[in-house]
Amino acid sequence: MPTNAFAAGAYAAVQNLGRAGPALSTPAAPQAGFGQMLTSVLDGVAQAGTRSEAQAMAVGAGKANVVDVVTAVAESETALQTLVAVRDRVISAYEEIMRMQI
Repeated sequence: MPTNAFAAGAYAAVQNLGRAGPALSTPAAPQAGFGQMLTSVLDGVAQAGTRSEAQAMAVGAGKANVVDVVTAVAESETALQTLVAVRDRVISAYEEIMRMQI
């Protein structure tokens, strides 16, 4: 199922973001931070939405296969659901931090 493969790929990409490779370990190159990771994830969600819209337009014009459209829409939906889940976890963590006693 393409949705499972997309989710597995997204999970692997997020896991690899935290690992510093040889190119990132040099003092001149800054390491990827949370802000960069968040930006790249948001860009990925936007790109998935753009791909699904482009596929839908192409099938409307008779230039694409319906299976490609369904796959693109499923990938976009999975990316958006993942983004919402991460947002909910961040909000939950923030609320828990705010409840901590000083």
